[in-house]
Amino acid sequence: MNRGFLDSSSLDEALNLLCGRLEAAGFTRLAGERLATSNAAGRVTATAVFAKYSSPAYHSCAMDGFAVRFIDTLQATENSPVLLRLKEQAVPVDTGDPLPAGFDSVIMIEDTNRSGESIEIYSSSAPYQHVRSTGEDIIATEMILPENHQIRPVDMGALLASGHAEVAVVRRPIVGIIPSGSELVEPEKVRDRPPVAPEIIDYNSTMLAALAVECGAEAIKYPIIRDELELIRQAILDAARNCDIVIVNAGSGRGSEDYTASAIAGAGDMIFNSVSIRPGKPVMAGIVNNRPVLGIPGYPVSAFLTFRLFAAPLIARLLGVSVKKNDVVKAVLSRQLASPAGIDEFVRMNVGLVGKKYIATPAGRGAGLLMSVVRADGMIKIPADSEGIAPGTEVDVEIFREKDELSNTIVCIGSHDNALDILANFIKKRGPGVALSSSHVGSMGGIMALKRGEAHMAGMHLLDSDTGEYNVPFLRRYLADKRIVLINFVYRVQGLLVKKGNPLKIGGLSDIARKDVIFINRQAGSGTRLLLDKCLADMGMSGKDITGYERDEYTHMAVASSVLTGLADTGLAVYSAAKALDLDFIPVAEERYDLAVPKEFIDSEKVSILIDTVRKSIEFRECVKAMGGYDMKDAGNILYES
Repeated sequence: MNRGFLDSSSLDEALNLLCGRLEAAGFTRLAGERLATSNAAGRVTATAVFAKYSSPAYHSCAMDGFAVRFIDTLQATENSPVLLRLKEQAVPVDTGDPLPAGFDSVIMIEDTNRSGESIEIYSSSAPYQHVRSTGEDIIATEMILPENHQIRPVDMGALLASGHAEVAVVRRPIVGIIPSGSELVEPEKVRDRPPVAPEIIDYNSTMLAALAVECGAEAIKYPIIRDELELIRQAILDAARNCDIVIVNAGSGRGSEDYTASAIAGAGDMIFNSVSIRPGKPVMAGIVNNRPVLGIPGYPVSAFLTFRLFAAPLIARLLGVSVKKNDVVKAVLSRQLASPAGIDEFVRMNVGLVGKKYIATPAGRGAGLLMSVVRADGMIKIPADSEGIAPGTEVDVEIFREKDELSNTIVCIGSHDNALDILANFIKKRGPGVALSSSHVGSMGGIMALKRGEAHMAGMHLLDSDTGEYNVPFLRRYLADKRIVLINFVYRVQGLLVKKGNPLKIGGLSDIARKDVIFINRQAGSGTRLLLDKCLADMGMSGKDITGYERDEYTHMAVASSVLTGLADTGLAVYSAAKALDLDFIPVAEERYDLAVPKEFIDSEKVSILIDTVRKSIEFRECVKAMGGYDMKDAGNILYES
């Protein structure tokens, strides 16, 4: 057995190595099987299919009316109609009836007039007028479907019409998924309680199984395997006897309890055990019993991406089809993206059509941020020979949604607020096809996005230290050349979040400078950061006095999570974030959160739906108020127009 490792292959090298080894092992399209045509939707034809019968199988009438002999109608005109005797010269027929023997044309019933035992016609009829001739649609022996064709509903109709009640299709590949990790628990075991350390709900295997089915395979989810080398090795051997492709999820890193690489090498041959991609670098592949075995990382985004890069092509190969590719749109990158050289990086994107150009804004980049994929509209690839992409650069975005949906997406770039998530749901309910995509880059980031014409609106809560006024001074300062309408969204309370019971007895902002307190900040340019800095300045303090000032998060919920999990003792965020995670809250200030909208977008259908929802939906307002810490007295009102 070959137990050597090939470290850090490039993506192309890894794919070529894998395909080359599999080709040598005879890994090719699977054999065919017979299947009822009525159950064949989405399956792939194993052979070309030729018509057994013609369709129609006989000359048939295409209209309701009368079958006639065209020669009997030649003298008919509007001014000199012709009478045709029923049964002898004109036989009543309905659509689909066989054309009576000896007749060669059909006259529509509305073009006739009954006259006793005859019909009166007012124009001549051409040979085989309104007649579907034998084989008009399908002629016996003609090819209906080629080999390696994915059967569509319309194809099923053609197969049945041509006499094929059954069809030979390629057997579905069987993908075996082995979740590994002593910390994993089945979702059913934590149905009525949250996981306790070190438990992690096994959700990757369900996601991977669904991806396999989406690619046209069948999936077998094996029981969770503990972190023991021999158990994992044996599970791989067992799966390789019954499956066409085996996926081991997790344990692909280099930690003390990462056994996947050793298990694959111990059961067969290792091809590679690291690929220069991000996320997903620890992905690996080997061959066991002439079957490919993939070791996929445990982080969910890495699992999702490496499945698409490595497992999807293997399934397509076994089916004899090409890998399905999503649509690609050219979009303008809204902000700088740095990336390490030598690594192909795949970055999730939020995309929307602003004016006449698509705007792509980076979403979260962490390998563990599954919600960044859930909320993403697409993905871009930063090639290994690049160290990043500058803002304003046109990029190719592989989109996860229909292209038409992107044109109905409201792009909101700016400050984060939990109420935006509620609003997004209500917009979906109110206007099917319309979506709200909010990117959290801070209030100043939102203003700059408006300045560059890259958003339909920006959420902001910027307090001007000189005037004490919210937002308007910043619009005048940075967007003086644009017509902007400022609409109030909410008033909200910001404060310090602390664990339940406030174990460190933090009483206010002055306490965050204590040496025993670790703070978690919001990113530079956010309204929350500016509020903090103003409050600190008013007290004669600065960020240098605070432990953790340089550590930041991009959302209020991320701050709340940091406090809840002990990464920080306190952080500044809205009350709703504290309530959501059952934290204690120490009020600091009430602030106004507004939406700045360029005048050109105010009357667009999608933005009108958003504003109308904010102004008029009582249910939406009640949902926001229920989160706590919100006042919607001016919600939807125009507060300023430049």
